[in-house]
Amino acid sequence: MLYSTVDGQTKKICQYIAEYLNRKNQPVELCPIDSFKEKISRFETLVIGASIRYGKHKPGVGKLITENRQELEKLNVVFFSVNLVARKDDKNTPDTNPYLIKFLQEINWQPDLAAVFAGSLDYKKYGFFDRLMIRAIMKFTGGPTKTPEPIEYTNWKRVEEFAEELYSLHEKSKAEITEKAPA
Repeated sequence: MLYSTVDGQTKKICQYIAEYLNRKNQPVELCPIDSFKEKISRFETLVIGASIRYGKHKPGVGKLITENRQELEKLNVVFFSVNLVARKDDKNTPDTNPYLIKFLQEINWQPDLAAVFAGSLDYKKYGFFDRLMIRAIMKFTGGPTKTPEPIEYTNWKRVEEFAEELYSLHEKSKAEITEKAPA
């Protein structure tokens, strides 16, 4: 499971999914995208979680996918995006989230399973420029511009449902491999 995070919420979501899968006896390796040096062909399923800042995923996310497209086509690839726009009911699915839609179109790619999760908002954690910009974005999108405490918009029930879908996808793939194996 690879992740790209700015403020840590994407990593937190990955850890939650990994714990869920570990309880089902499915081992998971977590790694930041920027540190990933393994051969992709080593895996049966690859999960990529990436956060948005100022409307874009970090460049390394698209680079990983485009540079490894042929290898990725040989395995299950799951992708999820984390952004504050997903706090809105009409923007929290792969079909309605403008950032995910734009990203997938830009790199001309479609994962086997995709999801969008709302992130968290913690003005105290941001530097001056980020705080100013995020407040402006929140004002423009109808979100809170001042909060005494951090707000976690992540819907953990949806994250768990996604983890179950991921588990089912992986188990189905393992069953198909077993069926194709010579006796």
